[in-house]
Amino acid sequence: MIEKTLKQLGINKINPAISTGQKWIDVAKASTIESKSPIDGKTIAKVKLAEVQEYREVVTTANKAFKEWRLLPAPQRGEIVRQIGDAFRQYKEPLGQLVSYEMGKLLQEGLGEVQEIIDICDFSVGLSRQLYGLTMPSERVGHRLQEVWQPLGIVGIISAFNFPVAVWAWNAMIAAVCGNVSIWKPSEKTPLCAIACMNIIAEVLKKNKLPEGIFNLVVSDTHIGKAMAFDTHISLLSATGSTVMGKAVAEAVAKRLGKYLLELGGNNAIIISQHADTKLAIQATLFAAVGTAGQRCTTARRLFVHKDIYNEVKNKLLAAYKQISSKVGNPLKAGNLIGPLIDSAAVATMQERINLVKIEGGKVLAGGEILKGTGYESETYVTPALIEVSPSVISTKIETFAPILYLLKYNTIDEAIAYQNDVPQGLSSSLFSNNIRETELFLSAAGSDCGIANINVGPSGAEIGGAFGGEKETGGGRESGSDSWKAYMRRQTITLNYSDKLPLAQGIKFDI
Repeated sequence: MIEKTLKQLGINKINPAISTGQKWIDVAKASTIESKSPIDGKTIAKVKLAEVQEYREVVTTANKAFKEWRLLPAPQRGEIVRQIGDAFRQYKEPLGQLVSYEMGKLLQEGLGEVQEIIDICDFSVGLSRQLYGLTMPSERVGHRLQEVWQPLGIVGIISAFNFPVAVWAWNAMIAAVCGNVSIWKPSEKTPLCAIACMNIIAEVLKKNKLPEGIFNLVVSDTHIGKAMAFDTHISLLSATGSTVMGKAVAEAVAKRLGKYLLELGGNNAIIISQHADTKLAIQATLFAAVGTAGQRCTTARRLFVHKDIYNEVKNKLLAAYKQISSKVGNPLKAGNLIGPLIDSAAVATMQERINLVKIEGGKVLAGGEILKGTGYESETYVTPALIEVSPSVISTKIETFAPILYLLKYNTIDEAIAYQNDVPQGLSSSLFSNNIRETELFLSAAGSDCGIANINVGPSGAEIGGAFGGEKETGGGRESGSDSWKAYMRRQTITLNYSDKLPLAQGIKFDI
């Protein structure tokens, strides 16, 4: 199946690393990396790596394209994005299969990720007719005040392995209808998904006779990411990944007084109240904790349960974890619900974290084993871990990108909210309760300090219509829906004098 998928998507045994949308740039003597599937450990294909010189050439091409693209009316830019969305509809199945195979997520999740591209294209098409500014009354006769939004220029996009195509589209499609061009540096762990995306959009760009450089791709290692951070030609750098990476990006971009949009770590919590529908809460907790093998930024990593129902919830979770452990395996096969971690380094990190928590007094109730033998073609499969801890365990404040769920007991809703907020990260949060006083408290200024707050819904996943992002060490950025498009534009205040006089503001007189 994978050979047919690669052929459909134009993936070769060795692939160039640089695209300007319509054209691939091949560097004969470039070093290469292998893309290996975490599902079976096999090499899928090789990709040549771009160096700084090639990156600079792409920047030059992108700058030239921007000067033309920004002049195209926004609804016409939206029409191009509409056609791109249709192209992804056509290639949804093979691209979804590649996402699953290269990243290791369930096939349905891979298809769902491509659907997110389609959805954000649809959203962006509508947005192209709604880039609203403001008109304000002037204090001067015969004058008008306006605010308008102008495109920034080149938007740099650094994406992570866990959502190898959707996060690019969140940024690139909105940036495009706003009049920007983009340069995408994908994760070195999932480069083939990015190459496939460029192949899919190429025909649309060629058919519309657009200039090269509107959508660009540069596959390389971290040194190109650093180059983007320091590059004054990058008007906005949108980076998704670890908090460590985000802090380095923020420091570099801030030194040149540039703009950045950060989507970083999440250490997300679920609170289950004694007033909750426990069946609903446990179902949501299970998916949020183990879905995508715990490799979502919105994965549930901490679970706070009220003391009156603690044992009930604990026992039901234990039963659920026992069942779910038998459904770890090849995510392309029907019946499996959990695929592998991205690589052996992720497995090692998970084991280190479990051992550290045990030293701190945590008790492993279920899971945490590395699976080997028949049916596990690579040593990247683990059983989800459920660990009982006290609030004093410091390790719970650290995000581990793996299926580890910490179970804690609380006495009052105020105590639970305080526990939830007492971590450096602030992405997503959930409260399961049918008590209106609790739910309103959770959603108030005294409640969740996260960018996303949910009631009777798990923290994992989000709809593209709402702005996605978080606070504190999550970075403060917002992508996708709502008014997040404003991050990709610059605000301009306009004063227009349509009179034959020149009165000054605040009644100042300056007669000569």
